[in-house]
Order: sequence, then C-alpha cells, then structure tokens
Amino acid sequence: MAAAPVGVGFGEPRLSQSGGPVSVGRLSDMLTPVSADAAAALAGGDDDSDVKRAYPGRPYAVPVRALPSGSGPVAETLYRAVEIVIAAIGLILALPIMAVGAALVRCDSPGPALFLHRRPGRSLQVRGRDLAHRADLRAPPGGYDPELLYHVPRYFTMAKLRTMYSDARIRFPELYSYRFAAGEFHKQMPTLRQDPRVTRIGRVLRKLSVDEFPNLWSVLIGDMRLVGPRPEAPEVLRYYSCDEMYKFAVKPGITGLAQINGRWLLTWGETLAFDLEYVRTRSVMLDLKILAITLKQVLFRHGAF
Repeated sequence: MAAAPVGVGFGEPRLSQSGGPVSVGRLSDMLTPVSADAAAALAGGDDDSDVKRAYPGRPYAVPVRALPSGSGPVAETLYRAVEIVIAAIGLILALPIMAVGAALVRCDSPGPALFLHRRPGRSLQVRGRDLAHRADLRAPPGGYDPELLYHVPRYFTMAKLRTMYSDARIRFPELYSYRFAAGEFHKQMPTLRQDPRVTRIGRVLRKLSVDEFPNLWSVLIGDMRLVGPRPEAPEVLRYYSCDEMYKFAVKPGITGLAQINGRWLLTWGETLAFDLEYVRTRSVMLDLKILAITLKQVLFRHGAF
C-alpha cells in the first residue's frame, strides 16, 4: 500500500516535505553504481574486519528531543480515531483480496501465506542510568547522562502476504548478510530490481501493493500509523548514525514521504533523508496530503517491483 509516483516521469514536480513541489530527477541519475568494495560486502565475504571496525553491530541509543508538531493534541486525537476507522474498514474490504492473494501464494510456492517479520517500531524512552549495562546498544558520543531519557529501539511483528520463497535465507544467504564497507550503506538500493527471492505471484502482489494490506492490522492495534517512515530490517540499524536514529522517534507507517518521492527507486541514504524530514515537519495536514497522493500513486504502481 506504500506509494509510487503519481503517473509522472522522474524530474517532474511532486509533493515535498513542506507540501510544495520537489524534483526527484531521472531514474538513471538515481541508480548508484555499486563499487567493488560494496559488492564484496554485499556478497558476504569472509574478510569483514573493516566492516566490523566501522560498524560494531549495535544501534545507537540517542537523547530524547522535543519533536516539533504542526498539529495540536485535539487534531492528533481526532486523526488517530480516523486512522482506526480507516484501518478497520480497510481490513474488512481487503479481506476477499487478501484471501485470494493468500491462496495464490500457497499454490505458487511451499510455505505459509503470511510473512511475519520483526521490525523496529517507535522507540522506547529509557533513563540513562538504566542503559549503562546494555551490551546491545551503542552509547552516543559522551556516554549516557543518568538522568536523561534516551530513545531505545523497540520492535514489533509486522505481517505481509509472503512474496518470497519461504526458504530464501537458505537458498540466497548472501542476500541476508547486510554487510557493507564503510561509507557504502547510504549509497545502496534497499531492494533489488530482479530479486531472485521473489516468487512469480510475489512479483504481482508487489506491483499491486496487495502484499501490504495486512499492515492495516498493525495500524489498528497501534504499532504503525497510516503515514510514517517505513520500518526497515533490524539488521541495518547498525549503519544508522546518531541523528538517523531519530527516525524512530515516531511510529512507522504504511506510506510516507519516501514512498511518494520514489519508493524503492531511492537509496537508503535518500530514504533516510525523507524519513528524517518527515519527523521534523510532521503534521496532520502533511499526513493527509501524503495519503491523498498515495491513493493516486498506487494505481500507477511506479516504483514497485
């Protein structure tokens, strides 16, 4: 259900972070060549000592900051109520489509119809004194202040219709290594255009964005919002800088600024830039604009593959 461009070519104006037009450029300008170092890292070679030195494998905990909001508490409460109604009605209306999709998934390849995956959600807020012995986190520069609150990663289970082979991790282990040379992560595309893990039916479901319909359940129970940064695989959080961890100061969403400005055609760095801009400028009105554009863009399926 995440969005793609509104039936226009790259280089034409689209909604920017502030609601005005933005030029995304041509597709050929956005596809970043993979260097030899990055290819070796992606392939999961044996010698990853440089990667381990650059990225210890733990995400940062970052100090809590006041987030600007263009909407008051009343507007936010009403908006959440509307979200619940939309998610509930959407699930009911999508049930027949999801049922057909699930049957096709089961017929196309062995395995369950649903794919359940652990994804980072909105961060918890924890006192610095309670983080001193957390070996799974990296302290920000200067260490922890015992009395300050810090954003700490929290995870939830996200459901989608399965679009990949159920044994993809065994068949293509190199695509799950998530090892990047220093400085290469932000230049890489999160999604492969010709991904060998994706099934025949999975390609169709992705093109139509039908695989995202179960995300509405996460919206209904409060793990996600209709609009927000898309939740990434937890394995890539170790490549986020301190500032980029503020992406998780808000709940993830089904669609967002990145999705209406390129979706899977963006690099990780470009996606994070849109996500952080959303966190800095979010408001109910911006969310409504993003939703309106998303509804149009899903019909054109640009950026979905």
